[in-house]
Amino acid sequence: MRPSTLLTSTLALTTQAQLLPFLSQPSQTPALAQPANQNPMANPGIQLPPPSEPSDPPPTNGDVILSDILGTQRPITIFAGFTRDISSVLTRLSTASLNTTVLAPLNSAITSLPRKPWEDPRDGPNAYEGQDGEDRAQRNLRRFTEAHVVLASPWEEGVKSETMGGGRVWWERRGEKVVVMPGSVEVERVGGRVANGEVWVMKGVVNYAS
Repeated sequence: MRPSTLLTSTLALTTQAQLLPFLSQPSQTPALAQPANQNPMANPGIQLPPPSEPSDPPPTNGDVILSDILGTQRPITIFAGFTRDISSVLTRLSTASLNTTVLAPLNSAITSLPRKPWEDPRDGPNAYEGQDGEDRAQRNLRRFTEAHVVLASPWEEGVKSETMGGGRVWWERRGEKVVVMPGSVEVERVGGRVANGEVWVMKGVVNYAS
């Protein structure tokens, strides 16, 4: 698929997807070997990521997994489309035994980027023409998408966790806000909790240019 066609198709999904009702009651997911509580923020309709509590029971959330819910949330359909197009990411999100936190940027965060997620200024002009260009764009898109997939869930505050792209990220509370570091990217809300992890809706994108 050509990059321009990819973005057009993912944007089109915004008129089709159904918004997942916000989970007002906390649930738990298996941790990096330990389960955790889920505590809501003070603001209505927003929840903070969970601190870890080893004494909590394991989650019981049926067979629903991350790959089932990403496409149902209208504000993040562009990123959800990317996860379906990158086989390494789709495989992980479809594997119930692999706990994952998905840092899903809002559609508006992606469309406001100074360049497309599959573009790299180091590639030079006309870098995405022809088959070689499409392959290059696909590699860049994979780098962008994998940078937003954290190999941990629950994910404790201050713990530096690895992404699929090889980066190291952590999160911090700042008053009523939660930000993902480095870069202080604000978390809008926890968009879903399922058997193999969580979806965090992000107001920006994490650093993916390395």
